[in-house]
Amino acid sequence: MLRHTSRLPYSVFSQSLVDQAYLAAKVFDPSQTLAELVSKLSKIPLAYQPGTTWNYGMSFDVLARIVEVVSGVPFDQFIADRIVKPLRLSDTGFYVAEEKAGRVAQPQVDPATGKRPEMADVTKRPNWMSGGAGMVSTASDYVRFSEMLLNGGELDGVRLLSPKTVAFMTSDQLPPDIAYSPATLRIWEPNAMAPTPRDGQGFGLGFAVRTQAGRNPRPGSPGEFYWQGAWGTDFWVDPSEKLIAVLMVQLPAVQGSHYQSLIRNVVYQALMN
Repeated sequence: MLRHTSRLPYSVFSQSLVDQAYLAAKVFDPSQTLAELVSKLSKIPLAYQPGTTWNYGMSFDVLARIVEVVSGVPFDQFIADRIVKPLRLSDTGFYVAEEKAGRVAQPQVDPATGKRPEMADVTKRPNWMSGGAGMVSTASDYVRFSEMLLNGGELDGVRLLSPKTVAFMTSDQLPPDIAYSPATLRIWEPNAMAPTPRDGQGFGLGFAVRTQAGRNPRPGSPGEFYWQGAWGTDFWVDPSEKLIAVLMVQLPAVQGSHYQSLIRNVVYQALMN
């Protein structure tokens, strides 16, 4: 599930029979709970045989429900208690408190319509605590979280993960005979995000990882790991350069790809060693 080979797709990227079943079951209903979501998923066929095909999807939501069951607490509380509080991430969670609502970044105005694109209301606690989307944060909090990863799981004397665990998570976990869904090749590869040998990349446990130099049009180093958000956010960690980069913008993913590519070029052009 952490490497997106469980065959639980995001139906927004395709229109296969399984995707149509997702839409019919209202899998993306924002009013549902994680328990209700997983119950729906359990009744829908898988898109592929598990472990055979990489396809970005809803695996992390299932894992979030497992966390709830094992820990006995709601997913947002688990994140707050085990990650947010120990790392002192003062502005990170699943919603923004009323007194902080004025600080929520707004998307850019679309020149074609003169209006701002619609975005989720993050000022209310959601029912669906998604394991793969929907959290809000600030650049400073995101940097602290990334520092923990760069340091091998530790920050300011607080250890969340062992160095070996971080190394395992950020290593390519895809087998050499892995297949890729049509949506992967259609959507991720044009943006140099596909975890394919063609792009010099693989996928670890929660991160895309760069495996080779020279294959990817975006600058970076073998061993780097990263991911990007649906509203333009981006982060990556380049251990060989001891580098962290965080991009916090608020705009649709189609526009975000331009800025994500641009910031990489700016960052790596600035390195002199």
